Amino acid sequence: MPEFFVRRPIVAMIIAIITVIIGLVAMSSLPVAQYPEITPPEVSVSARYTGANAGVVEQSVATPLEQKINGVENMLYMKSVNSNDGSMNLSVTFEVGSDLDMSNVLVQNRVSEAQVGIPEEVKRLGITVKKKLSFPLLLISIYSPEGTFDQGFLGNYVTINVLDAIARIKDVGQADVLGGSEYAMHIWIKPDQLAKLNLTVPDITRAIQQQNVIAPTGQIGGPPAPAGTEFTYTVRTRGRLSTAEEFGNVVLRANPDGSQVHVKDIARVELGTQSYSAVTRLNGQPTAVLAISQLPGANGLNVAQQIEAEMERLKQDFPDDLDYLVSLDTTLAIEAGIKEIIVTLFQAVALVILVVFIFL
Repeated sequence: MPEFFVRRPIVAMIIAIITVIIGLVAMSSLPVAQYPEITPPEVSVSARYTGANAGVVEQSVATPLEQKINGVENMLYMKSVNSNDGSMNLSVTFEVGSDLDMSNVLVQNRVSEAQVGIPEEVKRLGITVKKKLSFPLLLISIYSPEGTFDQGFLGNYVTINVLDAIARIKDVGQADVLGGSEYAMHIWIKPDQLAKLNLTVPDITRAIQQQNVIAPTGQIGGPPAPAGTEFTYTVRTRGRLSTAEEFGNVVLRANPDGSQVHVKDIARVELGTQSYSAVTRLNGQPTAVLAISQLPGANGLNVAQQIEAEMERLKQDFPDDLDYLVSLDTTLAIEAGIKEIIVTLFQAVALVILVVFIFL
């Protein structure tokens, strides 16, 4: 056989060329991830109980959920984290190789069973069930280089203009804003004034709920209308309260002498963020951090590239003195590993060519 190829070099060259072409075609379809998943999949259950501390959240929210979710099919273990800001996050870990979509459905069913014993305030805000990985794929910091914007503005801007666009990207499992949230109206009550006027916090809550509504106003000239009515006008009134001044003018009580007690008489009303529980900084400057997790089994390199391309597109609409920085990129290690594999492959090809050349 060696003598056959030595005496017929053209045949040997053709076979070698065909082998190289087959190798190049096969190399383009090689899998990036060859080995099976070794990280147990997780399903996250999150809820919020406004005004409750960590102990109350544990007793009234986390415990009923844990009792119902415990023992769900293929579950390994679960853990819950309860905070004094009223938030609860329950992570349910499943066996490696479990169908995460089915596990998510099973957990959702158990959560539905547990809602009977959960306070109405929690159910009104909603209980979220999502499948996720235990670590983020990217951490993106949106900041103001010259310090023009504060953390409240940054968090609100990211929530409104960036979060939805990132969440729509294929294979993005979850995107959360850390260190910021949407704007909210805060009413800081003065206890001494409240006691002096013989009012309670439920009185304030009830008054705001009753007066911060959209009243149905109807139409003028609508059917059935008298004969000859040619036009119909829809009556439009002011909508829900939106400014601190409007909230401050909410009437709490009307006195017999005609005077009125308003919210601004017993509290300070201002526009702020929904939560002040977290503060994020980038090199000492306020920033809003966008934590992005991929779906289990997704191509992390492809997802990261799509996210960075989308951020470049969104950056074109950023206001002046607003920029972003990728603070954490877990795909860098994968890219470095692939680069080393490519270098090793070319080194091996060079060695093979050298050995064949020397021996022939």
